[in-house]
Amino acid sequence: MSDNRLHRFDCDTAGMARPRQFTWPFHYVPHRLSVLAAEQVMRQVATHHEWLNDLNAGKMLGVLVVSDSAGELGFLAAFSGILAGSNDLPYFVPPIYDLLDPDGEFKRGEREITALSHRIKALEKSPQLKQLQDEKDALITRQEKEADDFRQHCEAARERRHTLRATTQLTAQDEMRLIHESQFHKAELKRIRKRHAAEREAIEAKIAQLTAPIEALHSQRKAMSVALQKRLFELYVVTNARSEQRPVRQIFEEFATLTGRPHLAMPPGGTGECCAPKLLQYAYDQALKPVCMAEFWWGASPTGEVRHHGHYYPACRSKCLPLLTFMLQGLDVESNPLARSSEQDITEIYDDQWITIVNKPAGMLSEPGKLLSDSALTRYKARHPEASGPVLVHRLDQETSGLLVFAKDKDTHKELQRQFAQREVHKKYVALLDGIVPGSNGVIDLPLRQNAADRPRQVVDFEKGKSAITAYEVLRHTPHGNTWVLLTPLTGRTHQLRVHASHPQGLGIPIVGDTLYGQAHERLMLHATSITFVHPATGKQLTFNSPFDTIRIESTDKSQSSK
Repeated sequence: MSDNRLHRFDCDTAGMARPRQFTWPFHYVPHRLSVLAAEQVMRQVATHHEWLNDLNAGKMLGVLVVSDSAGELGFLAAFSGILAGSNDLPYFVPPIYDLLDPDGEFKRGEREITALSHRIKALEKSPQLKQLQDEKDALITRQEKEADDFRQHCEAARERRHTLRATTQLTAQDEMRLIHESQFHKAELKRIRKRHAAEREAIEAKIAQLTAPIEALHSQRKAMSVALQKRLFELYVVTNARSEQRPVRQIFEEFATLTGRPHLAMPPGGTGECCAPKLLQYAYDQALKPVCMAEFWWGASPTGEVRHHGHYYPACRSKCLPLLTFMLQGLDVESNPLARSSEQDITEIYDDQWITIVNKPAGMLSEPGKLLSDSALTRYKARHPEASGPVLVHRLDQETSGLLVFAKDKDTHKELQRQFAQREVHKKYVALLDGIVPGSNGVIDLPLRQNAADRPRQVVDFEKGKSAITAYEVLRHTPHGNTWVLLTPLTGRTHQLRVHASHPQGLGIPIVGDTLYGQAHERLMLHATSITFVHPATGKQLTFNSPFDTIRIESTDKSQSSK
């Protein structure tokens, strides 16, 4: 292996089993070979002090284990975007397209747009425009004062007329004079407003003569930016394992057509700069066979997001799903584990003529999704053909196990939905966290919103996020350095418990098995263990409990389902 971007393992991997299929990059447990490669990369980058400032601020890194024509194993490394002011550093694979090449088409276009921005800025700061804008401001101030003074004059006159009518015996001639005065004031106010409007229109016309060229330049700059962005994604040409090539823009257009989502036709900014496409492209260019891959975070977590140093994360979906869908063609890739039917089934723990309470296993959808029709709802309907109207009352994440409530008729469903909307339903979850939680209990209040650039991930946002509140109680610590906690959501946001557990301003410790906000495990260790509500038909308050089957916990193991 003479290529200095292709690295040998610094440990013996001869006896290590290779994966049967290539990694599904959007939901995976990293293979041991990927972990060894990532650990070696971490040791290597730690010796480059010139990179550490940027790395410690937060950066996604990636590894791709490959084999050459002789079957010898090695690995490639990549970083997302730019590191230490460069997109092409020794040890890492190069970018697919060099955005920073000063003689490249992108930089030339960027310089033209920058020059146009300087022209716009100069015109916006011209003395003539500033003088007219100052004159307009002064005019508006003077007009407002004049109108206000006249309104006060009219008000005083109106009060005077009111007093005269109340205290004086007016003649018909006096009354007519007061009426005329009132009519004159109203007409005069209209004339003042009309004159003011004409004065403003005159100065605004002068300003428009100076701002019209600026607005035209703004439009020109926007068009140039859009054209450059489109051209950029024609310059990004990627390859798949069949040696087929496509420009990134064409890949996104075809993906949007295939999925029926036209809004995905334009690639987001930064597409092609993530680790996974850079690694695969370099492997294909060098005739290396991909074996497995992983991406991991180095450094601090971004504001609002959840990233932990050294944890492995799936590829982003907004930029990489269309791109990798093409680039992986020709490889034998693992199936999406979230699109597999669950081998387990729902278990009913209570049933009457109005409702059914079931235990949903981890890995099963609550209701049919885009990729998978099998779900708890599908299986419930097959068992209970008598159930009519809306049936599923609430949902659990696919990877979360525990209690689900089904309604057998429309009225029951409507009443239970009302209780959920009014926060009259009380749910508790038990979770195993990947570390030691100090203290005994508390409340987490972190507002959440969807990460539009990387769905379904959620981010903490104190300005635009929706209120999300969780109470927690430490149940016990394990000998292996984990913590069992009882989580009580006081609101019902997507991924609320997962983010509140993992975010630095929450507990700062992710749930074991959380592939989005923590580290992969055999499953997400989160279980809906208790639910309390009022029976829509009988009016009795019911509490149902479900112990977490995998580990005995005193507080749940002793509980019994009750009516």
